[in-house]
Amino acid sequence: MSTRIHVDLAERGYDVVIGDGAVTELGPMLAGRRRAAVVTQAAIPVALADEVRGALDDAGVRNETFLMGEGEDHKTTASVDDLCRRFAQWGLLRGDAVVALGGGVVGDTAGFAAAVYYRGIDVVQVPTTLLAMVDSAIGGKTGVNLPEGKNLVGAFHQPLAVLADPGALFTLADREYRCGLGEVAKYALMDDDFVSARADALSARDPAVLADVIARSAEIKARYVSADELEQSGTRAVLNYGHTLAHALETASGHALLHGEAVARGNARANRPSGGRASRATRGLARAPYPRAARTAGRRRRADHGARQEVGWWAHVHALGAERNRKGRRPGPRRGAQGARRDRYRGIGRTWRRSCCSRDRT
Repeated sequence: MSTRIHVDLAERGYDVVIGDGAVTELGPMLAGRRRAAVVTQAAIPVALADEVRGALDDAGVRNETFLMGEGEDHKTTASVDDLCRRFAQWGLLRGDAVVALGGGVVGDTAGFAAAVYYRGIDVVQVPTTLLAMVDSAIGGKTGVNLPEGKNLVGAFHQPLAVLADPGALFTLADREYRCGLGEVAKYALMDDDFVSARADALSARDPAVLADVIARSAEIKARYVSADELEQSGTRAVLNYGHTLAHALETASGHALLHGEAVARGNARANRPSGGRASRATRGLARAPYPRAARTAGRRRRADHGARQEVGWWAHVHALGAERNRKGRRPGPRRGAQGARRDRYRGIGRTWRRSCCSRDRT
């Protein structure tokens, strides 16, 4: 059974479909289109790619697969240029569509290519990672990186739909799965804590718990996007929690630190000035090792970094659930030493924003 969450953007609204067989909705959705370009990566499971192509074939939509490179190093304007040129050579036209089949890199890059090709053609997001299902595939933010910073070139381009099948996560690499948990933790901090009591089951990828957590996270994302689609009122900016430091860490490590890993650390640091502490119930849960390449990069920048750091995806986010009261407020820091520390962190944050990420972006 599928869960449907509506992103309310008037005539441009769309559904996030979560459940087994969600991909089967792709065919009826694009029926009548002449062609569909499926942008994906070689690492995507063959069975899932075949399911997407089969749905398009059954609907009579001619389709072609366009592979792009793996990792943030390929989330560039060069990749967008390459995709658009191959679209043109194949004969993709304004009335056709793009299907983004993959994680955040594919979704952001293919989404931006769709936004600029023929000044905008339709795109359907079919996320295959936890991070993409709960965050990056929803909301219409597309874009690529520059050497000067992350997501500095992009566009708001809402998809026709987001089709998320949690079954795709059972074969996802452990490190990629933990990256998604960093974003899940962010949503649990923003809303009622729907993670702590089920953290072990979520780490074990329990199907029922996983589907519910994806739906809860997607509902929160949809709510903020519906209220502030283009991030003009400041409402949607809440979704950038922890991302100033996260993007700085990604850039400084040369993307050896993955986005979700950086977000988990950004969440922990963003909450620290508030006086938040991890609840006893969430300590000692699944820990994600700080990648060797990122540790090496970090040691070059901080002599006191140490040989190894480990951060629990949830415990070290300093969950606010136990500390904030029923009105949703969280305790502010006392003056004195804690107040001085808060001011110091704010100064550090301003430096990060100026040097690495001129503006928070998700």
